[in-house]
Amino acid sequence: MGPNIVPQCYSSCVPAITSRQNPVVARFRDAAKGARSDLLLLDGVHLVAEALGAGLRIRESAVINVRNVRPEVADLVERLRGHDVPVATVSASVMQALSPVRSPSPVVAIAERPIAAAEHVYRDTPLVLVAIDIQDPGNVGAIVRVAEAGGASGVVCAGACADPFGWKALRGSMGSALRLPILIHRDIREAIDDARRHGCRIVAASPRGSRPVFASDLRGPIAILIGGEGPGLAPSQLDAADELVMIPMEPPVESLNTAVSAALIVYEARRQRTLNLEP
Repeated sequence: MGPNIVPQCYSSCVPAITSRQNPVVARFRDAAKGARSDLLLLDGVHLVAEALGAGLRIRESAVINVRNVRPEVADLVERLRGHDVPVATVSASVMQALSPVRSPSPVVAIAERPIAAAEHVYRDTPLVLVAIDIQDPGNVGAIVRVAEAGGASGVVCAGACADPFGWKALRGSMGSALRLPILIHRDIREAIDDARRHGCRIVAASPRGSRPVFASDLRGPIAILIGGEGPGLAPSQLDAADELVMIPMEPPVESLNTAVSAALIVYEARRQRTLNLEP
């Protein structure tokens, strides 16, 4: 037995679930589809551990039944049990039904979604990313991760944005969505008005006819509008902004991935705020 493998330690007392008709399968599939707005699916050791660390209430979990288990999985199971989380052991075929990824993870869980209020997002000197009509869950997750890493106070997902708490977006955020305050506004105008009511200057990312981001003052309370893949921000959204900023690019490149654009703007804001620099 290798140094990174320990004997099976979590399923000796309870028989593994082997039928895909078991009710646990339906519950996990519903969570993966977002059938309930108050629950989310956590897939993999990292996300389940991050949820525990963030203090989320985990309703139930499932771990694959194998002869030997890696230490990080065994430790996580013990942590789950220490938080009184039911842990079901399941066969490999059942785990394939529970886990939505192509190569199933050894552990999955269903947790309650974190709830954020506007005062959590617009706290201190707000630096808020407002993601508008970003439909790729991976991009939404990456934006949330960038926002937390760059010191943003929160994220607003507006319009037709992918669910930031869907399993694909959660994997993209690597746990940031479980910690960083996130608001969801289906009405884009309402999202922009809400930011303005909280004292934010509205800054919109636009590739044309705007000031370079490195020449813009990003030190005060701001909400940064980031448009969706392809079309970017609509004219009405650009008109609603107090300032348009662009990211200089060498030709023939005309655009960047939306999450990359968000990262560059957030980190320029961080640079200015940390050093108290004028643009």
